[in-house]
Amino acid sequence: MSVKRIIANIAAPHPDMAKSFYVDILGLEAVMDHGWIVTYGAATTDSRPQINIASEGGSGTAVPDLSIEVDNLEEILARVETAGLRVEYGPKDEPWGVRRFYVRDPFGRLVNILSHAGTA
Repeated sequence: MSVKRIIANIAAPHPDMAKSFYVDILGLEAVMDHGWIVTYGAATTDSRPQINIASEGGSGTAVPDLSIEVDNLEEILARVETAGLRVEYGPKDEPWGVRRFYVRDPFGRLVNILSHAGTA
C-alpha cells in the first residue's frame, strides 16, 4: 500500500472565491467543480504526497496553513504584488535551501510559496 495523494481541505462559504488566487496567481486549474467543492491541481504528475507537522514555520515565523512549491517563485511573487496582496514574510532565502514568501489566500489562510535553491 502507498499513499497516492494528500489534499488540504479549506472550509469556505464561497469556494468560487478561490479562483483568483489559486488559478490566476498560482496557475493551477480546476480539476473538479461541484459548486460546493472545487479541487485545484497542476497538470503535472511528478509530485509526491507530503504532510508537514511543525511547531513553527522556520526562521521564527508562524506555521503556514499550506506550503506550495513552485518552479517560478519570482513570477508568482509578481502576480501577488500585481493583485495587491500583502506579502507577510519574505521573499527570503532560507538557510535550509529554499527561497520563499508568505501570503494569505482569499480565506485568510497563510500560504508559504517556495522554490528550492536553484529553481527560483
